[in-house]
Amino acid sequence: MTKHLTGTRKEWLAARIELLQAEKELTRRSDDLARRRQDLPWVRVDKDYRFETDEGSASLADLFRGRSQLLVYHFMFGPDYTAGCPSCSSIADGFNGVAVHLANHDVTLSAVSRAPLAKLQGFKRRMGWTFPWASSHGSDFNFDFAVGFSEAQQREGGIEYNYRREEKWQSGDDHGFVSEIAATTGTDAATYLRERPGVSAFVLEDGAVYHTYSAYARGLDGLWGMYQWLDRAPRGRNETGVWWRRHDEYDKRR
Repeated sequence: MTKHLTGTRKEWLAARIELLQAEKELTRRSDDLARRRQDLPWVRVDKDYRFETDEGSASLADLFRGRSQLLVYHFMFGPDYTAGCPSCSSIADGFNGVAVHLANHDVTLSAVSRAPLAKLQGFKRRMGWTFPWASSHGSDFNFDFAVGFSEAQQREGGIEYNYRREEKWQSGDDHGFVSEIAATTGTDAATYLRERPGVSAFVLEDGAVYHTYSAYARGLDGLWGMYQWLDRAPRGRNETGVWWRRHDEYDKRR
């Protein structure tokens, strides 16, 4: 017998209609936030960033692929990783099929990571993804957009991520689930966390590239499709630890 609140269909409908009003208010607030994102001032990008892509060396403007808007997913895959971050991989599973629709609406969606291109290509084949994925290896791009950090920054408390400064890294601490996730990328917790997830938006106008928006950490929740579904499931996220894996690894746990 369930311990959850039960009721008649009539009682459920009354509660559902009441909840609907709160959902509608959240939708209106979300629409307003979207407009405020679009109203942010644009910052011209003058640095000559270079990337390696399937088509060869590319500039930031080249990543637009002939379109006027570019969304970059900052995928956690550092030079020392042996596989991409499983959380980023779950997010990428969600947007892999979306990229073609955005491409036909004047928006290119591309992942960018610091790992060498060959590593990215191999992992992309393993995952069966088709979205563009560029390597920023040897570039300042990840550092400048606050998703890549040096060991010195980490050790000295110089990491500013998600618009706040973090404390110095304590190597002796128990980093719990972070160490668990790091191990799946072939690294330790410190190395793993020198990469961070994020999304950045850019526009190309009159030959100039402008940075328009960036979000990090929980600011990516809306892009993690898995959680949008779980938030509508009867038991919600219902998490007690790191339960997700790369999509080809679930059978290995049985």
